[in-house]
Amino acid sequence: MGGKKKPTLTQLAKAQVRREKEARRKRTEKEKRLSRIEKKAARIIPPNPGDEKVIRQMRSMKVITPYAVASRFNLLLSVAKDFLEDLHQRGIITYVSGGRNLKIYKPSE
Repeated sequence: MGGKKKPTLTQLAKAQVRREKEARRKRTEKEKRLSRIEKKAARIIPPNPGDEKVIRQMRSMKVITPYAVASRFNLLLSVAKDFLEDLHQRGIITYVSGGRNLKIYKPSE
């Protein structure tokens, strides 16, 4: 019976374009996935509590809540809570009030 027909030049060109387009799409998907991982990793590393810039920012805030800290430093809420507890132990901020779910702090004098 004969073998498979050879594709025309136009068919070869179209197939080449399709392969390049697919490779480009896969490459951008991989880059997006990697950037998401990097952003996520950045959100779980709190700033250095001994850093003067961080202390200055904390002292400029009237009321300090975990949500405010998480928003300002781009952190997860649980990381912000731990960070505030660390600052409280160091004496940089003072505990004001709060219950089990929310703790409110103010800068130390």
